[in-house]
Amino acid sequence: MNMNTADVLSLESVLVQREGNIASNMDGEKVMLNVKNGKYYNLGEVGGEIWTALASPVTAGRVVEIIRETFEVPEEIARQDVFAFLQSLLDEDLAGIVSQP
Repeated sequence: MNMNTADVLSLESVLVQREGNIASNMDGEKVMLNVKNGKYYNLGEVGGEIWTALASPVTAGRVVEIIRETFEVPEEIARQDVFAFLQSLLDEDLAGIVSQP
C-alpha cells in the first residue's frame, strides 16, 4: 500500500536514506546513481547537504536546521526547500520514513 506521504511529513518525521544509491561529488554538486532503477539524479548543492544529513535516521526538523545554518537562509525558506526535496526522495523511493510522531 503506497500512502500519500505529502499529508504526513512533519518536522518530527524521522527519515533515512534507502540503500542501493551511490553518491559522489561533481563540481561541488552531489550526483547520485540509484542502482535499482539505473537512474541518475543531480541533487545539487542543497540537495547534497540534505542527502548527507539522511545518512543516519534524522528528523525533518533537524535537516531544516542544518540547511538554515549551512546556507544562512530564513527558517521558512529552509523548511519549504527541505520538505519539497524530502518529498521528492520519498516519491522516488530514495529515502524512507522510519517513524512518525
